[in-house]
Amino acid sequence: MTNTRSEERSDLSTGVIVKPVVNAVRILRFLTASGAPERAADIARELALNPSTCFNTLRTLVAEEMLDFDPLSKTYTTGLGLAKLVEHLVTQGQRLEVARPLMQEFAAAHHVTVTLWRRMGTDRIVLVSSETSPGDLRIDMAIGQRLPMLMGASGRLFAAHLELDEARLRAAFDKVRWPRPLSFEDYRQQVADARIKGWAVDDGYFSPGILAVAAPVTDRSGAIAYAVSAVTFRGQHGLEEIDRLGAALRKAAGKIGNILF
Repeated sequence: MTNTRSEERSDLSTGVIVKPVVNAVRILRFLTASGAPERAADIARELALNPSTCFNTLRTLVAEEMLDFDPLSKTYTTGLGLAKLVEHLVTQGQRLEVARPLMQEFAAAHHVTVTLWRRMGTDRIVLVSSETSPGDLRIDMAIGQRLPMLMGASGRLFAAHLELDEARLRAAFDKVRWPRPLSFEDYRQQVADARIKGWAVDDGYFSPGILAVAAPVTDRSGAIAYAVSAVTFRGQHGLEEIDRLGAALRKAAGKIGNILF
């Protein structure tokens, strides 16, 4: 996991910086901090931007409803689109907080650690929430941790719901460093099982000694948006107990989906 984070930091530090995007972000920050209408010439001077570049960026932000333009005073202010974007992000954070008691209750009832993973881009998942069982030996996981999308029990769910063809699934599978040997044929079968059952299992392939069960959290359109996992130590549960845990987690995932969406 440490190597993965180091590689991501390296990718970010050596990646290409897109100057127009930087200019747009600087303008949005300036107008947000100013809180007052500003003319294009004043914005360009304050941010040391080329006037023509600044004007074109402002016009684009207005078209995307991130800024508002007053034709009488020829000034710019933050727009409704930006406010809605910020409101949506805050609301999601608040909804995650509302979902926490449900995760805590499940963790305590089943003596597991409950984690919530969100898809990030096309090939990663990120841990956005984690709750442990009080009084039990804990498995702690750091919020913000990122993993290859196909890894873990949640990865099998994403693979099942995204319906990747065999070639794309194999290509993604080969990029993952599995702590415990796993053949592609076995992984593909586990993905198929997850599609049928509605929940998935990772038995030590994510981390030796750890067993995880995951269920999908879908949005209003039925698309998978998150995966909720119950994490415990290998050998603590028999097959029938794992089946019951998976069924219970699937119900909990439905309740979490109702909260988040």
